[in-house]
Amino acid sequence: MGAPEHKTLLQPAAWKGRIYDSGEWTTPRGGSREVLEPATGETLCSVGIATADDMAGAIGRAQAAQPAWAALGPRERAAVFHRAAAVLQQHFDELALAIARETGAIIPKGQHEVREAITLCQLAAALPLQAQGQVLPSVPGRLSIARRVPHGVVGVISPFNFPLILGLRSVAPALALGNAVVLKPDPRTPVSGGFLMARLFEAAGLPAGLLQVLPGDAAAGEALVSDTRVPMIAFTGSPAVGRRIGELAGRHLKKVSLELGGANALVVLDDADLDAAASAAAFGAWFHQGQICMASNRILVHESVYEAFKQRMVGKATHLPVGDGASGQVALGPLIDAKQLQRFDAIVKDSVKAGARLEAGGTHEGLFYKPTVLSNVRPGMRCFDEECFGPVANLIVFRTDDEAVELANDSQGGLAAAVIGKSVGRAMAIGQRLRAGMVHINDQTVNDECTNPFGGPGIGGNGGSVGGPADIEEYTQWQWITVKDTPPAFPF
Repeated sequence: MGAPEHKTLLQPAAWKGRIYDSGEWTTPRGGSREVLEPATGETLCSVGIATADDMAGAIGRAQAAQPAWAALGPRERAAVFHRAAAVLQQHFDELALAIARETGAIIPKGQHEVREAITLCQLAAALPLQAQGQVLPSVPGRLSIARRVPHGVVGVISPFNFPLILGLRSVAPALALGNAVVLKPDPRTPVSGGFLMARLFEAAGLPAGLLQVLPGDAAAGEALVSDTRVPMIAFTGSPAVGRRIGELAGRHLKKVSLELGGANALVVLDDADLDAAASAAAFGAWFHQGQICMASNRILVHESVYEAFKQRMVGKATHLPVGDGASGQVALGPLIDAKQLQRFDAIVKDSVKAGARLEAGGTHEGLFYKPTVLSNVRPGMRCFDEECFGPVANLIVFRTDDEAVELANDSQGGLAAAVIGKSVGRAMAIGQRLRAGMVHINDQTVNDECTNPFGGPGIGGNGGSVGGPADIEEYTQWQWITVKDTPPAFPF
């Protein structure tokens, strides 16, 4: 059976003031909230806001729906995700534009999210057909099996920056492996991060109740994390919120997957092609306004090429256009909201007061912040110590390879790192010493192919990874089964 044809997938009238519960658009107890387009300030739609009580009811209905789904044949489960991939392809342009508008992104970023979502669905379709366990060595006469079984209900809390990818990368494998999912998207991007997936899997034939989508604030999130009927939580977001979720999950003995943030280092060696390195660094620092957990927060440059590299970065910052990403005429769009802008602007200003030099940018019109270059950046400055989550290239000088490694590792953790230089052997030797979950040689830090394990140490997360070979380990648990022909005799 092919995916059903629809002229449009997104239907804002359906979720006006509502949440998605058991295949129905229902009115929550928390009222409604407008979703604003960052670039224009216009209202895109209105959605319902779930309370803790709404969350509790949705969890119960997900729990009731899960056993039948887990018992379904693997080919039938896989078919849902093949159909979902086809639906995404059918509505590619519609969804790319909607994501760009809701997240304040340029059109290519919206297109990237849809392309990756298609891949995530294709990868999820393969999961039910993989081996689900092992035959273990045992004594003669006993069959010993270790098999992977679903957790039951998985809670997913997703962020605003890449809401479709960062929600679906947990939702799709968790569902494919036999779980039900309760998804709480960020209220700033509830469509791209939630209702889009509700409509997608509805169109793909996912049985009702297996995906519940409830935008909400902290109270709804805490209810999801604390509920004993939800044995696993997958969270992507800030280290501060991640710590709170980790504390709550630990109290209730839950499995938790935390993908947070941290400072990512890009090292530019003295033998690097400076034009190529500057292009890579500009993308890593400024793509999607720097609102990426893998953004090139710290750009470490060898002293012999520092000035030449800096001038290249200033030139790019001066000429990259900023504006409404949906227009198709700009390189950077707006920051997501005023709160995010105020925090980022304070980091820039505080760092300049501490001795950093403002080489370009540092100003904004509304939510549109110009690409910014800070030089003379050192440890102890906010732009060095914190994840900025805004469009800034922080330039740090180093003299030796050992100093580069020391500066790059002077953090509480990070997801990604990169090294650019002509000598691949030297670059790899540095890369292998960097404290990061993902390291790229002759590239920048913003990389993810869906087939790779994604995670990092320290405040990058809780030591685990999601994606690719990590998904079966994350979204299922071991169960040991033994079989004997007849019960043995015991001395009791």
